[in-house]
Amino acid sequence: MIRSFIKIMTTGIVTEPEAVPVEDLEEQVGIEIKTMIDRRFAGSLAIRQVDAGSCNGCELEIHALNNPYYAIERFGVHFVASPRHADALLVTGPVSRHMEAALRRTFDAMPGPRWVVAAGACACDGGEFGISYASCGAVENVIPVDVKIAGCPPTPVDLMLGLRGFLRG
Repeated sequence: MIRSFIKIMTTGIVTEPEAVPVEDLEEQVGIEIKTMIDRRFAGSLAIRQVDAGSCNGCELEIHALNNPYYAIERFGVHFVASPRHADALLVTGPVSRHMEAALRRTFDAMPGPRWVVAAGACACDGGEFGISYASCGAVENVIPVDVKIAGCPPTPVDLMLGLRGFLRG
């Protein structure tokens, strides 16, 4: 025991000093998003997210946008529960036949102008499911899509870059 204590005292601290964080990609993209939202949406972009039949991989990444690390709300992006309060619709997954009518009703309930963002490979092109008896395939087969964010699943940074692209266009 004494030998261990002496070893600890003579060795000292061997860890590296903490690196000073530099402006990372998330922060830069977030600031650009905030600037565009302030200009185009008077400070707040409301998004209604719909899972049209995904495996929930995309939803986990979307939920990560709201955690303390990404904290996308500080840049003016808010997720809302009602399509009547939404500026944009964020859809994940291939549209299952059971969700087709619900997705159309959600889209129709949104006030204009409205935008649709397809997030993930399944939402963009049907993924491995494609069109079948149980799936309508890509979101654009059911409602018009303005922006596609590729990835399986897209990372939170990919989602932020996709939102930035949507706001630019």
